[in-house]
Amino acid sequence: MKRTMVTVVIPNYNGLRFMEDCFAALDLQVYRHFKVLVVDNGSTDGSVEWLKERGVPTIFLEKNTGFSGAVNVGIKAADTPYVILLNNDTEPEPDYVGELVRAIGRSERIFSVSPKMVQMFNRELMDDAGDMYCVLGWAFQRGVGRSARKYNRACRVFSACAGAGIYRKCVFEEIGYFDEMHFAYLEDMDVGYRAKLAGYDNVYCPDAVVYHVGSGTSGSKYNEFKVRLAARNNVYLNYKNMPDWQLALNAVPLAVGIWVKYGFFKRLGFGKVYWDGVKEGIESRGKCKRVDFRKVKNGACWRAQGEMMAGMMVYLWEFGWRQVGKIRGK
Repeated sequence: MKRTMVTVVIPNYNGLRFMEDCFAALDLQVYRHFKVLVVDNGSTDGSVEWLKERGVPTIFLEKNTGFSGAVNVGIKAADTPYVILLNNDTEPEPDYVGELVRAIGRSERIFSVSPKMVQMFNRELMDDAGDMYCVLGWAFQRGVGRSARKYNRACRVFSACAGAGIYRKCVFEEIGYFDEMHFAYLEDMDVGYRAKLAGYDNVYCPDAVVYHVGSGTSGSKYNEFKVRLAARNNVYLNYKNMPDWQLALNAVPLAVGIWVKYGFFKRLGFGKVYWDGVKEGIESRGKCKRVDFRKVKNGACWRAQGEMMAGMMVYLWEFGWRQVGKIRGK
């Protein structure tokens, strides 16, 4: 009998409207050696009753612990070598689970694999081809809004997207789990960064395809909750994963990145909310558990720095493409 290799952990908070389609897609998976575990974050929309009626293996939490809290419970409860973290507003293709298992099994130095995430309602366009980070302190989804045909090559990325990525469970014991101070947003970038500093790789697998609604729980691309938490968590991300010399090296570009983002959110009516998030991050950064840089692999910080500089080039390329599209009226 073949060993079950992976547990699909689905965090859920009031996501009943997505559950039927997500589970139907999982039922069609070609690779069958996986378990499903839902972690319900205190839902009040009927999700609890739906899960109980169908006998879905579920851990029911009394209150909303955020994405980080929920997936940590699921990861720790899993008894398989790998865990897939799957948002409830997704529909994976039939080969999705099998391709992720194959990809992460290629090397013990691979911590995470990000699938090819495609927009649910426009399946010609990408949602995420792995997450990237740049010296301005901006995390971004590689390929978002671009043609899905352009992202068919496997490659290293800065971090897997935790909305549908697979992770090697034993590495969490080494680097720590998702930081629950984040609650939500940038927690996957943080754990991917920590894995990178420990000498592991995060890669992109274009053969594992999943369709994603996006902002299924928060409800919109930008809102006060999301803007404030992302701004705060960005401070945590840098403070935790960069030694003092690297923070000093990047002080100017990070400050520029904050200023530009403040201007962007001010135009959207979220300027004060964004700035409050930055201030909260600075004031509470001492509560974060920083990486023990004495244990960081030789040259890992410099390699991460190089990837952030390369990430800046990727961002400029993709942003420039959007601007050209606007000029042409596309």
